[in-house]
Amino acid sequence: MEKKLIGVDLGGTTAKIAVLTKDGEIEEKWSIRTNTEDKGSHIVREIGDSVNQKLTELQMDNSEFYGIGVGTPGTVNYETGTVKGAYNLNWVEEQNVSEELERLTGLSIQLDNDANVAALGERWKGAGEGGANVVFVTLGTGVGGGIFAEGKILHGVRGAAGEIGHVTVVPENGYQCTCGKTGCLETVASATGIVRVAKDLAKEYKGYSKLANLIQNGSKISSKLIFDFEKDGDPFAKKVVDRISFYLALALSHIGNMLNPEKIIIGGGVSAAGDALLKPVKAYFETMVFPTVLESTKLSIATRGNDAGVIGAAWLALPKEEENNI
Repeated sequence: MEKKLIGVDLGGTTAKIAVLTKDGEIEEKWSIRTNTEDKGSHIVREIGDSVNQKLTELQMDNSEFYGIGVGTPGTVNYETGTVKGAYNLNWVEEQNVSEELERLTGLSIQLDNDANVAALGERWKGAGEGGANVVFVTLGTGVGGGIFAEGKILHGVRGAAGEIGHVTVVPENGYQCTCGKTGCLETVASATGIVRVAKDLAKEYKGYSKLANLIQNGSKISSKLIFDFEKDGDPFAKKVVDRISFYLALALSHIGNMLNPEKIIIGGGVSAAGDALLKPVKAYFETMVFPTVLESTKLSIATRGNDAGVIGAAWLALPKEEENNI
């Protein structure tokens, strides 16, 4: 019997967990609430308990698995298997995630950053199509990224490689970012950033627009609503989408010119806009990149959605000899 994999995609609201084949096909999938109480001290235990319970239900034992891969927010120490600074989990201090989860489940544990495992998932079974050089950019509440270069995820000297959300795209008079800088991509291209841009542009907008009227009247809006209005031809919505597409293309052009990946994949909740986002970003991107990059680096929308994280996390648990076969 071929051994299987377990992938855990740990987020601030839920932990998504899945049993997969060694070829990355999901066979069983479930989720549990992320319990951030008491400084997040219950999170790892509850994941371990959930995995053990599910394997009991499935009448499976540890001998049938290679191990568990976990994607987590925060800064991962790849040598010690610890995580620090995952503020949405209430993990301010260092957490011994690998050691505790291994003790609870009896399975070997591999950790990586959540944006990196989403990149792995798209690279393995999604829009990346197994390419050796693929960059994944996730546009959600924040903006994150993962870089797959020459067949390996790049971590950097302190695990901060791929912090695409903190590329400066507004060098003067930019918005304050949670990282302490101003003008970061995250401040204008995240779901919240897009709304912020729309509200600011609406202050000066004089023409007729249903979207601008909603904002000016104090109605609550979302990034999805902005793209919906853009698809309906609203002139102000088009102005907003054009502005954020310029910022995103600027950041992606830096990645393209620096790394020349086969693909730059755009994922996260904002990517649900599809061509309404991709087309204007591509148009700007093509004016900003080196000719060789223009010919060889393609932009695309992610295809695995919320499953990318558990798929990529499971990939971490593959033995090295199996990794080389995908």
